[in-house]
Amino acid sequence: MDIAEFAIGLHFWCGDKEWRCTDIGSRVITAICISDHRADPSWLNGPPYACAEVVFDEYDQLACSQTR
Repeated sequence: MDIAEFAIGLHFWCGDKEWRCTDIGSRVITAICISDHRADPSWLNGPPYACAEVVFDEYDQLACSQTR
């Protein structure tokens, strides 16, 4: 995906995990992993989030897609 395709709150896939975009910078995005916290969705309420946000740089974004 190109950075222009991301939006805050957008769900996307990277590898076999589902992610939610939480912030967009000029070259990176941050996201939380939805797949890791299905048992307790309260961890996905935020910001601030109870789970770690992960930074996706322009190389990581190439491996992302909007469909599984």
